[in-house]
Amino acid sequence: MLNIPFASLAVVLYLYASLARAAPNPAAFSASLNIVKESINPPRGWVQGPPAPEHHTIKLSIALPQPRFGELEAHLQEVSDPAHARYGQHLSKADVDALVTPHQDSLDSVDDWLAQHGLGDEDMVRSDGMDWVTIRVTIGTAEKMLDTKYHIWIHEESGDVVVRTLSYSLPESVHEHVELVQPTTMFARFKPEMASLHYFPSVPDALEPITDSIAAVLGQQVPSSTTAVSPTCNSIITLECLQDLYGTKGYTPQAADKNALGITGYLEQFANLQDLKQFYAQQLPQAVNTSFTFVPVAGGENSQNLSEAGIEANLDTQYGLGLSFPTPGTFWSTAGRPPFNATLTTPTDSNEPYNTWLDFVLNQTNLPQTISTSYGDEEQSVPLSYAIRACSSFAQLGARGVSVIFSSGDGGVGDGDTDPATTTCKTIDGQNKTTFLPFFPASCPYVTAVGGTVNVAPEVGVFFSGGGFSNYFGRPAYQDSAVGTYLANLGQTYAGLFNASGRAYPDVSAQSMNFSIVSGGRNGLVSGTSAAAPTFAAIVSLLNDVRLASNRSPLGFLNPFLYTQGVQGLTDILTGNNPGCGTEGFNSSQGWDPVTGLGTPKFEVLKSLV
Repeated sequence: MLNIPFASLAVVLYLYASLARAAPNPAAFSASLNIVKESINPPRGWVQGPPAPEHHTIKLSIALPQPRFGELEAHLQEVSDPAHARYGQHLSKADVDALVTPHQDSLDSVDDWLAQHGLGDEDMVRSDGMDWVTIRVTIGTAEKMLDTKYHIWIHEESGDVVVRTLSYSLPESVHEHVELVQPTTMFARFKPEMASLHYFPSVPDALEPITDSIAAVLGQQVPSSTTAVSPTCNSIITLECLQDLYGTKGYTPQAADKNALGITGYLEQFANLQDLKQFYAQQLPQAVNTSFTFVPVAGGENSQNLSEAGIEANLDTQYGLGLSFPTPGTFWSTAGRPPFNATLTTPTDSNEPYNTWLDFVLNQTNLPQTISTSYGDEEQSVPLSYAIRACSSFAQLGARGVSVIFSSGDGGVGDGDTDPATTTCKTIDGQNKTTFLPFFPASCPYVTAVGGTVNVAPEVGVFFSGGGFSNYFGRPAYQDSAVGTYLANLGQTYAGLFNASGRAYPDVSAQSMNFSIVSGGRNGLVSGTSAAAPTFAAIVSLLNDVRLASNRSPLGFLNPFLYTQGVQGLTDILTGNNPGCGTEGFNSSQGWDPVTGLGTPKFEVLKSLV
C-alpha cells in the first residue's frame, strides 16, 4: 500500500478529477515524429498514476549540442594539470560560452520546430551560451511536440508527486539538433545526503540559549593543543576538532576581498541566521556578527522561521563558513519541489531545481571559487543524457576556475544493506539484477567527490561512505595509476557487481560523524557525507586564499592536482569498509580506495604545495 502524505493525496484526487478531456489527436502529430529520443523502464520506487491534465503548465528545457565541447575539455585538462605550462590559466565566461555554442543549423532547426507549435523568440529563454532553450507550455502542447503521454507519478516512500513520461520522440528534422528535453524521463530526486539530527537532551526548550551543561560538553570537545586532537573528538565533532585534525588552526585568510565559498540549497532547505549566530557564539565567537550572502534562484526562499530551519542547510553553512572564516560565503536557495501545490486551482510546475541552479550559475560572470553540494541520487535514476549534460556543466565551471565539491553519498556501495535477501540494489533495465549502485553527481569525472571518515586517532572510513565505480562515465586518465593499483589488488572480488573501467569515487574524504550543529535553536548531532563535503570545501577555500593572496589563480578543477602532487598532502586512510547491496562493500587500503579515496587533508602540506 502506498504511504502518501495527505497533501499529496489531495493533489492526486484533484488530478483524477481533472481528467475529463480528450486524448491528444494522433493526427495532429507530424508524420515525422517517429524517432525515439529516449525511453526508460519504470523507475524503482515510483508508481504511475493517471494521465497528467492537459491544462497543466510545464517548463521544458531543451539542450542543443555543444560541438566544441572536446576543445573545452582539452582546455580544462591543461589548465588543471600542475605539470602543464597553462596550469591555472582558466578561461573566462565568454571563452566558455563560445565553446558551448551550438552550430547555427542547430539553432535554426530548433527555432523552426518551436515555431511550428506557435512559439516565437518572445516565448524562449536562452542561456548565454545559446546551448539551452527554455519554454513554458501546457501538457497538451508538450505531448504533441514530443509525441508522448505524460502521467502523474507518485514516489512511494515520500509521497512526492511529479509529471513525467517514460519515453519521448522528436521529428527527424530536429532529432540530431537536440540532445535532451526535460522534464520528461528524469526521476532523480537529488536528496540531501545526511542522517537525522539527534538533539542533546540537556536543551529542553528550542528557543532557550545553550545551557551551562551543554556548554561544558562542547568545551570538553575543544582540544587544548594546536597539534594534538582531543580523544573526545571521537564522540562530538566541532570546528576546533576539524581545525586541529586537518591543521588549519592559526591560519588567517588574507584574500577575503577576492575569495568566496558557495553553498547550494534545494528542497526548501533554509539556512537559519539565528542558528548560525548561536553556533558561532558557541564555537567561533569572533564570527557572531557575520553572515552570508543569500542568492535566490528561480524564486528560491530562505525562511527565517526557526521551525523551518534546514538541517542540511545549517550543517553546510555552519561548518563550511565556520572553517573558512572570514572568507565570504554565498548561499543559493533554488526553488523546486514536486510540481503540484494542492492549494492552487491550477498547479504550477517548478521542474528540476538542480538543472535550474546549473543554468543560473553558468550565466553568472562572477562565481565563488569553491562550491559545495551535498545532494545526489542513484546514478541509474538519472537518464544518461541528463547525466552527461550536467557533467559537462561541471566541466564548464572547472574551466572557469571553480572547484566543484560533492558528497559521495551515504549508502556505501548502494543501499547500506548487508543482507543479500533484502538488498534493494537492483538494476532498472528490466533485468532486475543485483548490482552496486553508483551515486551521481559524485560519479561525474569533473567534480571532486568527498567520502566520509570517523574517529581521529586514527581516522577510519565510515561505514556509510558512498564509493564505487560509475556505469555512465569511463575512468579518467588522472585516475589510471591510483585506481589501477587498487583494482589489481582487489582481483576478482565482487566481479560483475561493478564497472571496473568506470570513473572511480570518492576522490578524497573528511570527517562525517556526529557534527555538533544548531538547528531550530537547539543543539544536536548530525552525520553523513553531507558533513564531509563542506568540511573539505572549506579547506579548499583556504587553499584558494593562499593562492589569491600571492596573486595566483584559484585551484579550479582539483582532481588532476590531487592525484599527482596533491596526494602528498593527504592522510591515507587504511581501515574501514562501506557495506551495501548484500555485501561488506569495499575496504579501505593503502593508496586510493572506494571508501575514502586518496585520504583526508593535511592543510600545511597542501598549503606548501599550492
